Amino acid sequence: MRGRRIGLVTQPAAVLPTLQAAESVLLHAGATISALFGPEHGSDGCAADGVLVGHGSHVRLGIPVYSLYGADREPTDAMLAEVDLLVFDMQDVGVRFYTYLSTLYHVLRASGRTGIPLLVLDRPNPINGVAVEGPGVEAGLESFVGIVDIPIRHGMTLGELAQMIAAEQRFATDLTVLPLQNWQRSVWFDQTGLPWVSPSPGMPQLITATVYPGTCLVEGTNLSEGRGTALPFEVVGAPWLDGYRLAVTLNHLDLPGVRFRPVHFVPSASKHCGAACQGVQVHVLDRAALQAVTTGLHVIAACRAQDPERFAFLASSWEGRPAHFDFLAGSTALREGLSLGYDVAGMTHDWAAYEAAFCVRRAPYLLYGSG
Repeated sequence: MRGRRIGLVTQPAAVLPTLQAAESVLLHAGATISALFGPEHGSDGCAADGVLVGHGSHVRLGIPVYSLYGADREPTDAMLAEVDLLVFDMQDVGVRFYTYLSTLYHVLRASGRTGIPLLVLDRPNPINGVAVEGPGVEAGLESFVGIVDIPIRHGMTLGELAQMIAAEQRFATDLTVLPLQNWQRSVWFDQTGLPWVSPSPGMPQLITATVYPGTCLVEGTNLSEGRGTALPFEVVGAPWLDGYRLAVTLNHLDLPGVRFRPVHFVPSASKHCGAACQGVQVHVLDRAALQAVTTGLHVIAACRAQDPERFAFLASSWEGRPAHFDFLAGSTALREGLSLGYDVAGMTHDWAAYEAAFCVRRAPYLLYGSG
């Protein structure tokens, strides 16, 4: 990095074990940072989900802070005019629709377009790098919550995905990935000894990330996914649901690694703000056995079955049409099947073949063994 003007793409969870922020560490080491770039939620990490963020300047450093979740999703030539090296350092959660992956995609493309080298500082996949689950993204349904065709739970780090995206998209980027030391694919974040810093407002703890691959699908419905509560993505409900009946129904399924407890909650933000809701809390008993995506579909199916007249899928998304659920799922088939009351097992039986093919496809880009 010596002698280069750095454009740092980062957010508050990019810290050392000492909790020093990435930009502070680089400056202390003598690096020159000429611009900061922030993803969804902003470079300070406080903007709500889906809220567009504007450009600004860093109060202490006096350098521009460019938003990559506003009018532009990709660094423009003007933003990069004073940049000789792009450095990407963000903590991901290991799920396709978590948008830091999409920001990485656009930074890779900008690097290839401008010829500015890109250095990706890799970080752990907090929900491990072994488990893979879910469908891919069908052609025509690419979006900022599904920018490449990979499973919902992909079991890769952002450094590995950077290599995969650059190769498959044929971005002419001068890419270097700085790998992790002492990380193994089977390791969860709480086994690393590293401090957990919330990578976004709705991701307060590791258990949130553990259930998120499935319960984030609730975002595409008129159910509350727990935003505006202390347990985002761990509780699901609505004003018209009977939480006790819902818990009995879901526990009767005997899904692996999980049990459901009836809850009452009042969201202070987002859907059903200020309304008394009933639903369930997802309690993970065995995270290795948990099939998070499938569990999320069962929760949605059970809520719909209890009151099909009041349950609904949202008609659009932050990106417009089609339905937000389709963007999250990567297809229309799951929404259509749930709407018709199809059995979840029948809708997910073909995932195994896709997941196996993906594991073969990703193999050349893995940095930490095959898992």
